[in-house]
Amino acid sequence: MTKAGSKGGNLRDKLDGNELDLSLSDLNEVPVKELAALPKATILDLSCNKLTTLPSDFCGLTHLVKLDLSKNKLRQLPADFGRLVNLQHLDLLNNRLVTLPVSFAQLKSLKWLDLKDNPLDPVLAKVAGDCLDEKQCKQCANKVLQHMKAVQAEQERERQRRLETDREAEKKWEAKQRAKEAQERELRKREKAEEKERRRKEYDALKAAKREQEKKPKKETNQAPKSKAGSRPRKPPPRKHTRSWAVLKLLLLLLLCVAGGLVACRVTELQQQPLCTSVNTIYDNAVRGLRSHDILQWVLQTDSQQ
Repeated sequence: MTKAGSKGGNLRDKLDGNELDLSLSDLNEVPVKELAALPKATILDLSCNKLTTLPSDFCGLTHLVKLDLSKNKLRQLPADFGRLVNLQHLDLLNNRLVTLPVSFAQLKSLKWLDLKDNPLDPVLAKVAGDCLDEKQCKQCANKVLQHMKAVQAEQERERQRRLETDREAEKKWEAKQRAKEAQERELRKREKAEEKERRRKEYDALKAAKREQEKKPKKETNQAPKSKAGSRPRKPPPRKHTRSWAVLKLLLLLLLCVAGGLVACRVTELQQQPLCTSVNTIYDNAVRGLRSHDILQWVLQTDSQQ
């Protein structure tokens, strides 16, 4: 059988004033819901059963003042056992408890405690001592509460140290991240400045090249007015008389050649040679032609036509 109701009827039938005796009921679990419906049962006896654990909702039975869990098989108490703040008398004799939950320190109303015949941790066992009479059991309650408060305080300090360590680690990580972000910003800033400088140089180079291109035609245009403002260059001779001048030059050259030949043929001993005879004949013909003004008239006519 697992519940009191199956052996002794309804729990209300077992209620005697404010006492509810469920001992020797062959229980392997606690009927928490039925107990919660009996707030008048401030004294609960669950001794001599087969309980190995207590459910977490058992700690909601805050109306309990006296609780007997002796001679069961409990290996541990619920972590929030300290919620039973009205508990004054607690019997845990002959179980299999090694430690107590830290919340045990919250049982400020506890006046009597028995932890005999449990495989307690040596430190806890030394603190608890014996509970052979009323006085020793009261001392056990007081000493265990003080010990559990110290354990709770130490755990709280340890928790605070861990929190502080975690905060320090987080601060270091955040500082490292900030430094990394600052380096990245500085790198981006430097790259941006280098890119800007490169573009500025390219822009200056393009402007300089453009100015050079603009200077070349200006130099050519500036040179033309200089030549006008300075010494005036000679005007090329009008193309109108180019042909006549060429003809005259040719005639002069021819005349020089003829004159040279005439001198050679008339003055020297070569005048008797057949060639000089021909030259002298040509000379005589030329003189006659000049006298008749045929050549001059032809030159003048040519100039007037041009």
